[in-house]
Amino acid sequence: MTPSAPTPAYRRLSVEERRSQLLDAALSLFAHRAPEEVSLDDVAEAAGVSRPLVYRYFPGGKQQLYEAALRSAAAELELCFDEPRTGPLLPRLARALDRYLAFVDQHDAGFSALLQGGSVVETSRTGAIVDGVRRAAAEHILRHLGVTEPGPRLRMTVRMWITAVEAASLIWLDEEKQPPADELRDWLVEQFVAVLGVTAARDEQTASLVSALSADES
Repeated sequence: MTPSAPTPAYRRLSVEERRSQLLDAALSLFAHRAPEEVSLDDVAEAAGVSRPLVYRYFPGGKQQLYEAALRSAAAELELCFDEPRTGPLLPRLARALDRYLAFVDQHDAGFSALLQGGSVVETSRTGAIVDGVRRAAAEHILRHLGVTEPGPRLRMTVRMWITAVEAASLIWLDEEKQPPADELRDWLVEQFVAVLGVTAARDEQTASLVSALSADES
């Protein structure tokens, strides 16, 4: 008689490991469904645990779990613009956008729900998390430009462009991800250069940056 294979030893997850497991399960669901369409039972089933266990780690229920998942996604999204500040600016920006659009592609429905708002689980806290991503992206871009004290026109230009990137991403999802991501990336980079040029006509600080950028790219 052939001896049966030994049963793998059960390993109890640590608090952080279990919490991470639940967040991963929640993120995978929120990535493809609007928050109000996801229940705690769905999260428990996706994680392979019981509903009471989910409540044990998130006693505030789905709202607390959603906000925790949102913070996790926001941290990942912020890292998209964390590009080493070496080499020409535009290729750096293109690489950051590649990561950003890959995130949008992976979290399509959830990304739409996140930015378009109107969710029943949307609160001032979730709004602050989303706005924090925008501000972090702006700070990364200003650092890539080598600016420590941006004037109001330059700061507004960068934040307006980030808003345009968000809007383009949402429209891209509505258009069934057309044009291809690499074409959209190049188009957004060109738009960044264009809006800097418009601002440069009215702002000396931006004009100096555009001159330096032109020399750098040459």
